[in-house]
Amino acid sequence: MDNTKVKQMNILVCVKQVPDTTEIRIDPVKNTLIREGVPSILNPFDSYALEAAARIRDNDPDTKIIVISMGPPQAETMLRECIGIAADRAYLVSGRKFGGSDTLATSYILSQAIRKVEETEGRFDLIFCGKQAIDGDTAQVGPEIGEHLGLPQVTYALEASVSGEELEVRKEVDEGVEVIGIKYPCLVTFTKPSFEPRTATIKRKMAAKRAQITVLSEADFPDMDWNRCGLAGSPTRVKKTFVPPVKTGGVKIQEETDTMSAKKLFSVLTEKGII
Repeated sequence: MDNTKVKQMNILVCVKQVPDTTEIRIDPVKNTLIREGVPSILNPFDSYALEAAARIRDNDPDTKIIVISMGPPQAETMLRECIGIAADRAYLVSGRKFGGSDTLATSYILSQAIRKVEETEGRFDLIFCGKQAIDGDTAQVGPEIGEHLGLPQVTYALEASVSGEELEVRKEVDEGVEVIGIKYPCLVTFTKPSFEPRTATIKRKMAAKRAQITVLSEADFPDMDWNRCGLAGSPTRVKKTFVPPVKTGGVKIQEETDTMSAKKLFSVLTEKGII
């Protein structure tokens, strides 16, 4: 690997505050999610993206890490957590006109916000995102941001490291792991690696409490196309949400060997007239 240092890396990590899905319960009557009293957390896949950025800085302390999120004012708590872990500064995109945005509208808004932040922080060499948010599981926002910004992208990354003028990415594929080199600037989405992300240190936690979170409101985007934001800019329509019924019954077949189990299964299916 070529470890020649080219310049200071400027990394942006897109993060989201999500409900802790391990704490969500289902209303048995309405078949809807009960969100009241459910704590909010940093989206786990975004924490993997933040860890990837931190590991690059471990090898090059001059690396700058910025985090950005779109959400309500309470998302500042999550952004301070990111500063406590690894980020240098944080930006929050927040406003009523952004509410109700689906993945397409969200990615458009964030792409405009990234351009706005670059006016202050400089051009980002790398934009890291979690592969998906656990409250939506669409895996669309990261790649869509890349399309809006015209950036090459790699999805489902496990690890990333600077290699000369390229980013070397270890990408998860069906057959195992694929190694890809990609030029800067680029966008990468991350899935769960084989290691756990770092946690905040006491020193960084104290600094995070004092940190200023820059809030970008509607007024900061005079050139924003508002027809592409919020509900008006969201072609996705949710017609119905429901909890799949729990299946009961069935036959469990477990013989001494796989061959015997297969023969038994064939016999049962034949008796039922299925085959």
